[in-house]
Amino acid sequence: MASFGMVSVFFTAVFFLCYGIPAGSSPAAQIKQTQDPKDEPFVGLNVGTEVSNLVSPEALVSFLQVQKIAHVRLYDASPDILKALARSKIRVTISVPNNQLLAIGSSNATAVAWISRNVVAYYPKTLITGIAVGDEVLTTVPSYAPILVPAIELLYSALVAANLHNEIKISTPHAASLILDTFPPSQAFFNQSLSSEIVPLLQFLSRTSSPLMMNLYPYYVFMENKGVVPLDNSLFKPIAPSKEMVDPNTLLHYTNVLDAMIDAAYFSMKNFNITDVKVLVTETGWPSKGDSKEPYATIDYADTYNSNLIKHVLDKTGTPLHPETTSNVYIYELFNEDLRSPPISEANWGLFNGNLTPVYLLHVSETGGFLANDTTNQTYCIAMDGVDSRTLQAALDWACGPGQANCTEIQPGESCYKPNNVKSHASYAFDSYYQKEGKVSESCDFKGAAMITTTDPSRSWRLCLSWKQEGKQ
Repeated sequence: MASFGMVSVFFTAVFFLCYGIPAGSSPAAQIKQTQDPKDEPFVGLNVGTEVSNLVSPEALVSFLQVQKIAHVRLYDASPDILKALARSKIRVTISVPNNQLLAIGSSNATAVAWISRNVVAYYPKTLITGIAVGDEVLTTVPSYAPILVPAIELLYSALVAANLHNEIKISTPHAASLILDTFPPSQAFFNQSLSSEIVPLLQFLSRTSSPLMMNLYPYYVFMENKGVVPLDNSLFKPIAPSKEMVDPNTLLHYTNVLDAMIDAAYFSMKNFNITDVKVLVTETGWPSKGDSKEPYATIDYADTYNSNLIKHVLDKTGTPLHPETTSNVYIYELFNEDLRSPPISEANWGLFNGNLTPVYLLHVSETGGFLANDTTNQTYCIAMDGVDSRTLQAALDWACGPGQANCTEIQPGESCYKPNNVKSHASYAFDSYYQKEGKVSESCDFKGAAMITTTDPSRSWRLCLSWKQEGKQ
Protein backbone atom coordinates (compact mmCIF):
# COMPACT_ATOMS: atom_id res chain seq x y z
CA MET A 1 0.00 0.00 0.00
CA ALA A 2 1.02 3.57 -0.46
CA SER A 3 3.00 5.22 2.25
CA PHE A 4 1.28 8.28 3.65
CA GLY A 5 4.28 10.16 4.92
CA MET A 6 3.94 13.89 4.56
CA VAL A 7 4.68 15.08 1.05
CA SER A 8 7.16 17.79 0.20
CA VAL A 9 6.00 21.37 -0.13
CA PHE A 10 4.44 21.78 -3.56
CA PHE A 11 2.87 25.18 -3.93
CA THR A 12 4.82 28.32 -4.51
CA ALA A 13 3.42 31.67 -3.61
CA VAL A 14 3.60 32.95 -7.18
CA PHE A 15 1.02 30.37 -8.31
CA PHE A 16 -1.60 31.62 -5.91
CA LEU A 17 -0.74 35.29 -6.20
CA CYS A 18 -1.73 35.20 -9.85
CA TYR A 19 -5.44 35.54 -9.14
CA GLY A 20 -7.41 37.60 -11.56
CA ILE A 21 -5.48 36.98 -14.77
CA PRO A 22 -8.09 36.98 -17.54
CA ALA A 23 -9.35 33.59 -18.61
CA GLY A 24 -9.22 32.55 -22.23
CA SER A 25 -5.55 33.36 -22.82
CA SER A 26 -3.71 30.93 -25.05
CA PRO A 27 -2.39 27.94 -23.15
CA ALA A 28 0.79 26.06 -23.92
CA ALA A 29 0.69 23.70 -26.86
CA GLN A 30 -1.48 20.75 -26.04
CA ILE A 31 0.12 17.41 -25.34
CA LYS A 32 -0.83 14.80 -27.88
CA GLN A 33 -3.19 12.19 -26.40
CA THR A 34 -4.44 8.90 -27.72
CA GLN A 35 -7.88 8.13 -26.29
CA ASP A 36 -10.51 5.85 -27.70
CA PRO A 37 -13.71 7.90 -27.89
CA LYS A 38 -15.57 4.81 -26.68
CA ASP A 39 -13.67 4.90 -23.39
CA GLU A 40 -15.68 6.40 -20.58
CA PRO A 41 -13.83 7.74 -17.52
CA PHE A 42 -14.42 5.78 -14.35
CA VAL A 43 -13.99 5.98 -10.61
CA GLY A 44 -12.77 2.77 -9.01
CA LEU A 45 -11.97 1.73 -5.46
CA ASN A 46 -8.78 0.47 -3.85
CA VAL A 47 -9.46 -2.63 -1.77
CA GLY A 48 -7.14 -3.04 1.20
CA THR A 49 -7.55 -6.05 3.46
CA GLU A 50 -6.00 -4.97 6.78
CA VAL A 51 -9.49 -5.18 8.22
CA SER A 52 -10.57 -7.16 11.26
CA ASN A 53 -13.40 -9.60 10.49
CA LEU A 54 -13.21 -8.92 6.77
CA VAL A 55 -16.19 -10.31 4.88
CA SER A 56 -15.73 -13.33 2.65
CA PRO A 57 -14.58 -12.76 -0.95
CA GLU A 58 -18.02 -13.82 -2.17
CA ALA A 59 -19.75 -11.31 0.11
CA LEU A 60 -17.26 -8.65 -0.98
CA VAL A 61 -18.08 -9.18 -4.65
CA SER A 62 -21.80 -9.13 -3.94
CA PHE A 63 -21.35 -5.85 -2.09
CA LEU A 64 -19.37 -4.35 -4.97
CA GLN A 65 -22.18 -5.27 -7.33
CA VAL A 66 -24.86 -3.75 -5.09
CA GLN A 67 -22.83 -0.54 -4.97
CA LYS A 68 -22.30 -0.73 -8.75
CA ILE A 69 -18.54 -0.54 -8.31
CA ALA A 70 -17.21 -1.78 -11.65
CA HIS A 71 -13.47 -1.17 -11.15
CA VAL A 72 -11.27 -2.21 -8.23
CA ARG A 73 -7.57 -2.31 -7.50
CA LEU A 74 -6.05 -4.97 -5.26
CA TYR A 75 -2.72 -4.57 -3.48
CA ASP A 76 -1.78 -8.14 -4.34
CA ALA A 77 -3.25 -10.91 -6.48
CA SER A 78 -5.42 -12.64 -3.88
CA PRO A 79 -6.52 -15.96 -5.40
CA ASP A 80 -9.68 -16.06 -3.29
CA ILE A 81 -10.80 -12.60 -4.41
CA LEU A 82 -9.85 -13.25 -8.03
CA LYS A 83 -11.91 -16.46 -7.99
CA ALA A 84 -14.88 -14.66 -6.45
CA LEU A 85 -14.69 -11.94 -9.13
CA ALA A 86 -15.16 -14.49 -11.91
CA ARG A 87 -18.12 -13.67 -14.18
CA SER A 88 -18.92 -10.58 -12.10
CA LYS A 89 -17.94 -8.21 -14.94
CA ILE A 90 -15.99 -6.16 -12.36
CA ARG A 91 -12.67 -5.03 -13.82
CA VAL A 92 -9.69 -5.49 -11.54
CA THR A 93 -6.13 -4.22 -11.41
CA ILE A 94 -3.88 -6.60 -9.53
CA SER A 95 -0.54 -5.75 -7.95
CA VAL A 96 2.95 -7.11 -7.54
CA PRO A 97 4.04 -6.34 -3.96
CA ASN A 98 7.38 -4.59 -3.57
CA ASN A 99 8.92 -7.62 -1.88
CA GLN A 100 8.44 -9.69 -5.06
CA LEU A 101 10.18 -7.28 -7.43
CA LEU A 102 13.72 -8.58 -6.98
CA ALA A 103 12.81 -12.15 -7.88
CA ILE A 104 10.69 -11.15 -10.87
CA GLY A 105 13.13 -8.59 -12.23
CA SER A 106 16.00 -11.07 -12.02
CA SER A 107 14.39 -14.05 -13.70
CA ASN A 108 12.32 -14.43 -16.83
CA ALA A 109 11.06 -17.79 -15.57
CA THR A 110 9.81 -16.18 -12.36
CA ALA A 111 7.99 -13.47 -14.33
CA VAL A 112 6.38 -16.09 -16.60
CA ALA A 113 5.31 -18.11 -13.58
CA TRP A 114 3.82 -15.01 -11.91
CA ILE A 115 1.71 -14.22 -14.99
CA SER A 116 0.65 -17.85 -15.32
CA ARG A 117 -0.33 -18.14 -11.66
CA ASN A 118 -1.99 -14.75 -11.18
CA VAL A 119 -3.34 -13.81 -14.61
CA VAL A 120 -3.69 -16.72 -17.04
CA ALA A 121 -5.28 -18.89 -14.35
CA TYR A 122 -8.21 -16.46 -14.01
CA TYR A 123 -8.54 -14.49 -17.25
CA PRO A 124 -10.97 -14.00 -18.99
CA LYS A 125 -13.56 -15.23 -16.44
CA THR A 126 -12.08 -12.64 -14.10
CA LEU A 127 -11.61 -9.38 -15.99
CA ILE A 128 -8.05 -8.47 -15.08
CA THR A 129 -7.33 -5.22 -16.92
CA GLY A 130 -4.16 -3.95 -15.27
CA ILE A 131 -1.07 -4.89 -13.30
CA ALA A 132 0.50 -2.41 -10.86
CA VAL A 133 4.12 -3.44 -10.42
CA GLY A 134 5.26 -2.38 -6.97
CA ASP A 135 4.02 0.72 -5.19
CA GLU A 136 5.89 4.03 -4.96
CA VAL A 137 9.12 2.12 -5.49
CA LEU A 138 11.29 5.00 -6.70
CA THR A 139 10.61 7.15 -3.63
CA THR A 140 10.01 4.62 -0.83
CA VAL A 141 12.39 1.75 -1.68
CA PRO A 142 14.98 3.36 -3.97
CA SER A 143 17.28 0.35 -3.60
CA TYR A 144 14.78 -1.50 -5.83
CA ALA A 145 14.78 1.23 -8.47
CA PRO A 146 17.29 -0.49 -10.82
CA ILE A 147 15.16 -3.65 -10.91
CA LEU A 148 11.77 -1.93 -11.46
CA VAL A 149 11.81 -1.49 -15.25
CA PRO A 150 13.38 -4.93 -15.86
CA ALA A 151 10.58 -6.48 -13.78
CA ILE A 152 7.95 -4.60 -15.78
CA GLU A 153 9.56 -5.60 -19.10
CA LEU A 154 9.73 -9.28 -18.13
CA LEU A 155 6.12 -9.31 -16.98
CA TYR A 156 5.08 -7.62 -20.21
CA SER A 157 6.98 -10.21 -22.25
CA ALA A 158 5.12 -12.93 -20.37
CA LEU A 159 1.84 -11.22 -21.23
CA VAL A 160 2.88 -11.08 -24.89
CA ALA A 161 3.65 -14.81 -24.80
CA ALA A 162 0.15 -15.40 -23.41
CA ASN A 163 -1.33 -13.04 -26.02
CA LEU A 164 -2.82 -10.83 -23.29
CA HIS A 165 -0.70 -7.70 -23.74
CA ASN A 166 -3.47 -5.81 -25.55
CA GLU A 167 -6.08 -6.55 -22.87
CA ILE A 168 -3.94 -6.00 -19.76
CA LYS A 169 -1.78 -2.91 -19.20
CA ILE A 170 1.28 -2.83 -16.96
CA SER A 171 2.62 0.19 -15.08
CA THR A 172 3.82 1.18 -11.60
CA PRO A 173 2.23 3.66 -9.15
CA HIS A 174 4.32 6.68 -8.11
CA ALA A 175 4.10 9.03 -5.15
CA ALA A 176 3.38 12.67 -5.94
CA SER A 177 6.81 13.52 -4.50
CA LEU A 178 8.44 12.00 -7.59
CA ILE A 179 7.57 15.29 -9.29
CA LEU A 180 9.36 18.40 -8.05
CA ASP A 181 8.31 22.06 -8.22
CA THR A 182 4.82 20.79 -8.93
CA PHE A 183 3.12 24.16 -8.93
CA PRO A 184 2.64 25.96 -11.18
CA PRO A 185 2.18 22.81 -13.29
CA SER A 186 4.10 24.17 -16.26
CA GLN A 187 7.28 24.30 -14.15
CA ALA A 188 7.03 20.75 -12.85
CA PHE A 189 9.70 18.15 -13.53
CA PHE A 190 10.59 14.64 -12.42
CA ASN A 191 13.27 14.16 -9.79
CA GLN A 192 16.34 14.28 -12.01
CA SER A 193 18.35 11.97 -9.76
CA LEU A 194 15.99 9.20 -10.90
CA SER A 195 16.13 9.99 -14.62
CA SER A 196 17.95 6.73 -15.43
CA GLU A 197 14.86 4.85 -14.23
CA ILE A 198 12.15 7.31 -15.25
CA VAL A 199 13.16 7.71 -18.90
CA PRO A 200 13.06 4.01 -19.84
CA LEU A 201 9.84 3.62 -17.86
CA LEU A 202 8.14 6.43 -19.77
CA GLN A 203 9.41 5.01 -23.05
CA PHE A 204 7.91 1.65 -22.11
CA LEU A 205 4.57 3.25 -21.24
CA SER A 206 4.52 5.09 -24.55
CA ARG A 207 5.45 1.99 -26.53
CA THR A 208 2.79 -0.18 -24.89
CA SER A 209 0.02 2.45 -24.59
CA SER A 210 0.07 2.05 -20.81
CA PRO A 211 -0.77 4.79 -18.28
CA LEU A 212 1.45 6.71 -15.90
CA MET A 213 0.11 5.68 -12.48
CA MET A 214 0.16 8.43 -9.85
CA ASN A 215 -0.96 8.50 -6.21
CA LEU A 216 -2.21 12.06 -5.78
CA TYR A 217 -3.52 13.46 -2.49
CA PRO A 218 -4.72 17.09 -2.36
CA TYR A 219 -5.26 16.44 1.37
CA TYR A 220 -1.51 16.31 1.98
CA VAL A 221 -0.87 19.28 -0.29
CA PHE A 222 -3.34 21.30 1.75
CA MET A 223 -1.99 20.11 5.11
CA GLU A 224 1.57 21.11 4.23
CA ASN A 225 0.59 24.43 2.70
CA LYS A 226 -2.22 25.80 4.87
CA GLY A 227 -2.53 29.51 4.27
CA VAL A 228 -1.27 29.11 0.70
CA VAL A 229 -3.53 26.39 -0.65
CA PRO A 230 -7.20 27.25 -0.04
CA LEU A 231 -9.30 24.46 1.46
CA ASP A 232 -12.08 25.00 -1.09
CA ASN A 233 -9.65 24.38 -3.96
CA SER A 234 -8.59 21.11 -2.33
CA LEU A 235 -12.20 19.93 -1.94
CA PHE A 236 -13.46 20.72 -5.47
CA LYS A 237 -15.80 23.34 -4.03
CA PRO A 238 -17.15 26.02 -6.37
CA ILE A 239 -15.01 29.14 -6.20
CA ALA A 240 -15.20 32.63 -7.64
CA PRO A 241 -13.12 33.26 -10.78
CA SER A 242 -10.97 35.65 -8.80
CA LYS A 243 -9.97 32.76 -6.53
CA GLU A 244 -8.95 30.37 -9.28
CA MET A 245 -5.33 29.23 -9.32
CA VAL A 246 -3.53 30.56 -12.38
CA ASP A 247 -0.39 29.20 -13.98
CA PRO A 248 1.56 32.37 -14.87
CA ASN A 249 3.35 30.64 -17.76
CA THR A 250 0.34 29.17 -19.56
CA LEU A 251 -2.42 31.38 -18.08
CA LEU A 252 -4.42 28.21 -17.51
CA HIS A 253 -6.96 28.57 -14.69
CA TYR A 254 -7.26 25.80 -12.09
CA THR A 255 -10.33 25.43 -9.89
CA ASN A 256 -9.04 22.46 -7.92
CA VAL A 257 -5.76 21.00 -6.70
CA LEU A 258 -6.10 17.53 -8.25
CA ASP A 259 -6.32 18.87 -11.80
CA ALA A 260 -3.18 20.90 -11.19
CA MET A 261 -1.35 17.81 -9.91
CA ILE A 262 -2.43 15.78 -12.95
CA ASP A 263 -1.28 18.51 -15.34
CA ALA A 264 2.04 18.70 -13.47
CA ALA A 265 2.55 15.06 -14.43
CA TYR A 266 1.77 15.81 -18.07
CA PHE A 267 4.24 18.70 -18.14
CA SER A 268 6.87 16.53 -16.45
CA MET A 269 6.47 13.87 -19.13
CA LYS A 270 6.67 16.50 -21.83
CA ASN A 271 10.10 17.49 -20.54
CA PHE A 272 11.22 14.01 -21.67
CA ASN A 273 9.37 14.33 -25.01
CA ILE A 274 6.65 11.92 -23.92
CA THR A 275 3.31 13.26 -25.13
CA ASP A 276 1.11 10.20 -25.63
CA VAL A 277 0.87 8.68 -22.14
CA LYS A 278 -2.29 9.21 -20.11
CA VAL A 279 -2.27 9.79 -16.34
CA LEU A 280 -4.13 7.26 -14.22
CA VAL A 281 -4.76 8.30 -10.60
CA THR A 282 -4.24 5.05 -8.73
CA GLU A 283 -4.91 6.59 -5.32
CA THR A 284 -6.64 9.69 -4.00
CA GLY A 285 -8.92 10.34 -1.07
CA TRP A 286 -9.46 12.15 2.21
CA PRO A 287 -9.37 10.69 5.76
CA SER A 288 -12.52 10.88 7.89
CA LYS A 289 -10.77 10.83 11.25
CA GLY A 290 -7.41 11.88 12.65
CA ASP A 291 -5.62 12.96 15.78
CA SER A 292 -5.10 16.52 17.01
CA LYS A 293 -2.41 17.08 14.38
CA GLU A 294 -4.90 16.39 11.58
CA PRO A 295 -7.91 18.59 12.37
CA TYR A 296 -9.10 18.50 8.77
CA ALA A 297 -9.48 14.70 8.81
CA THR A 298 -13.24 14.75 9.38
CA ILE A 299 -16.29 12.99 8.02
CA ASP A 300 -17.63 16.22 6.52
CA TYR A 301 -14.43 16.99 4.59
CA ALA A 302 -13.99 13.37 3.50
CA ASP A 303 -17.59 13.29 2.27
CA THR A 304 -17.15 16.58 0.43
CA TYR A 305 -13.89 15.57 -1.25
CA ASN A 306 -14.94 12.13 -2.43
CA SER A 307 -18.45 13.19 -3.47
CA ASN A 308 -17.10 16.12 -5.49
CA LEU A 309 -14.30 13.96 -6.91
CA ILE A 310 -16.80 11.44 -8.27
CA LYS A 311 -18.90 14.18 -9.85
CA HIS A 312 -15.79 15.83 -11.32
CA VAL A 313 -14.59 12.65 -13.01
CA LEU A 314 -18.00 11.58 -14.29
CA ASP A 315 -18.62 15.09 -15.66
CA LYS A 316 -15.78 14.31 -18.12
CA THR A 317 -14.35 17.84 -18.06
CA GLY A 318 -10.70 16.80 -18.12
CA THR A 319 -8.06 19.22 -16.89
CA PRO A 320 -7.23 22.76 -18.01
CA LEU A 321 -4.31 21.43 -20.07
CA HIS A 322 -6.28 18.46 -21.39
CA PRO A 323 -10.02 19.18 -21.34
CA GLU A 324 -10.44 16.37 -23.86
CA THR A 325 -8.94 13.75 -21.55
CA THR A 326 -10.37 12.79 -18.17
CA SER A 327 -8.12 10.65 -16.00
CA ASN A 328 -9.55 7.53 -14.45
CA VAL A 329 -9.35 7.58 -10.66
CA TYR A 330 -9.24 5.00 -7.86
CA ILE A 331 -10.44 6.26 -4.48
CA TYR A 332 -8.40 5.26 -1.47
CA GLU A 333 -10.18 3.29 -0.20
CA LEU A 334 -13.16 0.93 0.07
CA PHE A 335 -12.76 -0.06 3.74
CA ASN A 336 -11.43 1.56 6.88
CA GLU A 337 -8.39 -0.63 7.54
CA ASP A 338 -8.58 -0.75 11.31
CA LEU A 339 -5.50 -2.96 11.61
CA ARG A 340 -3.15 -0.34 10.16
CA SER A 341 -0.57 1.29 12.40
CA PRO A 342 -0.91 4.87 13.76
CA PRO A 343 -1.47 7.72 13.18
CA ILE A 344 -5.25 7.46 13.52
CA SER A 345 -5.86 8.71 10.00
CA GLU A 346 -4.11 5.65 8.54
CA ALA A 347 -7.08 3.52 9.55
CA ASN A 348 -9.73 6.00 8.42
CA TRP A 349 -9.58 6.50 4.66
CA GLY A 350 -12.40 4.09 3.83
CA LEU A 351 -15.89 4.76 2.58
CA PHE A 352 -17.17 1.73 4.47
CA ASN A 353 -16.45 -0.16 7.65
CA GLY A 354 -15.41 -3.79 7.52
CA ASN A 355 -19.02 -4.86 8.22
CA LEU A 356 -20.07 -3.04 5.03
CA THR A 357 -21.87 -0.19 6.79
CA PRO A 358 -20.96 3.24 5.37
CA VAL A 359 -18.58 5.45 7.32
CA TYR A 360 -20.52 8.34 5.82
CA LEU A 361 -23.10 8.71 3.08
CA LEU A 362 -21.82 10.25 -0.13
CA HIS A 363 -23.63 12.97 -2.08
CA VAL A 364 -23.52 11.15 -5.40
CA SER A 365 -27.01 11.23 -6.85
CA GLU A 366 -27.41 11.14 -10.63
CA THR A 367 -24.37 8.92 -11.13
CA GLY A 368 -26.26 5.89 -12.39
CA GLY A 369 -26.37 4.24 -8.99
CA PHE A 370 -22.58 4.16 -8.56
CA LEU A 371 -21.66 4.01 -4.87
CA ALA A 372 -25.31 3.90 -3.97
CA ASN A 373 -24.84 4.96 -0.33
CA ASP A 374 -26.37 8.31 -1.20
CA THR A 375 -27.42 11.06 1.20
CA THR A 376 -30.88 11.32 -0.34
CA ASN A 377 -31.83 9.24 2.72
CA GLN A 378 -33.45 6.60 0.53
CA THR A 379 -31.47 3.84 2.20
CA TYR A 380 -32.53 0.36 3.16
CA CYS A 381 -31.15 -2.53 5.21
CA ILE A 382 -31.11 -5.94 3.55
CA ALA A 383 -29.72 -9.41 4.14
CA MET A 384 -26.28 -9.92 2.67
CA ASP A 385 -25.66 -12.51 -0.01
CA GLY A 386 -23.68 -15.53 1.08
CA VAL A 387 -24.92 -15.63 4.69
CA ASP A 388 -26.07 -19.09 5.75
CA SER A 389 -29.76 -19.60 6.51
CA ARG A 390 -29.18 -20.47 10.17
CA THR A 391 -27.44 -17.16 10.80
CA LEU A 392 -30.17 -15.29 8.93
CA GLN A 393 -32.90 -17.06 10.87
CA ALA A 394 -31.29 -16.16 14.20
CA ALA A 395 -31.01 -12.52 13.13
CA LEU A 396 -34.60 -12.55 11.85
CA ASP A 397 -35.84 -13.96 15.17
CA TRP A 398 -34.00 -11.23 17.07
CA ALA A 399 -35.34 -8.45 14.84
CA CYS A 400 -38.93 -9.63 15.16
CA GLY A 401 -38.54 -10.34 18.89
CA PRO A 402 -36.24 -8.26 21.12
CA GLY A 403 -35.62 -5.80 18.26
CA GLN A 404 -39.36 -5.07 18.05
CA ALA A 405 -39.37 -4.75 14.26
CA ASN A 406 -42.81 -4.76 12.65
CA CYS A 407 -42.94 -8.28 11.20
CA THR A 408 -46.70 -8.54 10.79
CA GLU A 409 -46.60 -8.39 6.99
CA ILE A 410 -44.29 -11.41 6.64
CA GLN A 411 -46.63 -13.75 8.51
CA PRO A 412 -48.47 -16.49 6.54
CA GLY A 413 -51.29 -15.06 4.46
CA GLU A 414 -50.06 -11.47 4.73
CA SER A 415 -49.01 -9.28 1.80
CA CYS A 416 -45.24 -9.68 2.28
CA TYR A 417 -45.19 -13.38 3.11
CA LYS A 418 -44.07 -14.28 -0.42
CA PRO A 419 -41.45 -15.06 -1.50
CA ASN A 420 -41.43 -17.45 1.45
CA ASN A 421 -37.71 -17.80 2.17
CA VAL A 422 -35.52 -16.78 5.07
CA LYS A 423 -33.47 -14.26 3.09
CA SER A 424 -36.49 -12.26 1.92
CA HIS A 425 -38.15 -12.35 5.32
CA ALA A 426 -34.88 -11.37 7.02
CA SER A 427 -34.44 -8.43 4.62
CA TYR A 428 -37.95 -7.22 5.44
CA ALA A 429 -37.36 -7.51 9.19
CA PHE A 430 -33.88 -5.95 9.00
CA ASP A 431 -35.23 -2.97 7.08
CA SER A 432 -38.18 -2.53 9.43
CA TYR A 433 -35.78 -2.37 12.37
CA TYR A 434 -33.40 -0.06 10.49
CA GLN A 435 -36.17 2.40 9.60
CA LYS A 436 -37.52 2.27 13.18
CA GLU A 437 -34.07 3.14 14.57
CA GLY A 438 -33.74 6.21 12.36
CA LYS A 439 -31.51 4.66 9.68
CA VAL A 440 -28.37 4.87 11.80
CA SER A 441 -25.69 2.62 10.29
CA GLU A 442 -25.20 0.67 13.54
CA SER A 443 -28.77 -0.60 13.30
CA CYS A 444 -28.00 -2.46 10.06
CA ASP A 445 -25.46 -5.01 11.17
CA PHE A 446 -27.08 -8.10 12.71
CA LYS A 447 -23.66 -9.64 13.41
CA GLY A 448 -22.52 -9.14 9.83
CA ALA A 449 -25.66 -10.57 8.21
CA ALA A 450 -26.99 -7.25 6.86
CA MET A 451 -25.88 -4.34 4.71
CA ILE A 452 -27.13 -0.88 3.74
CA THR A 453 -28.18 -0.19 0.16
CA THR A 454 -30.15 2.39 -1.83
CA THR A 455 -31.56 -0.32 -4.07
CA ASP A 456 -35.22 -0.54 -3.10
CA PRO A 457 -35.66 -4.11 -1.78
CA SER A 458 -39.28 -4.21 -2.87
CA ARG A 459 -37.95 -4.08 -6.42
CA SER A 460 -34.94 -6.34 -6.15
CA TRP A 461 -36.87 -9.16 -4.46
CA ARG A 462 -40.33 -8.19 -5.75
CA LEU A 463 -41.63 -7.80 -2.24
CA CYS A 464 -44.80 -6.07 -1.26
CA LEU A 465 -45.67 -2.47 -2.04
CA SER A 466 -46.17 -1.70 1.64
CA TRP A 467 -42.49 -2.34 2.31
CA LYS A 468 -41.54 0.13 -0.38
CA GLN A 469 -43.84 2.72 1.11
CA GLU A 470 -42.61 2.06 4.66
CA GLY A 471 -39.00 2.60 3.66
CA LYS A 472 -39.80 6.01 2.24
CA GLN A 473 -41.75 7.43 5.13
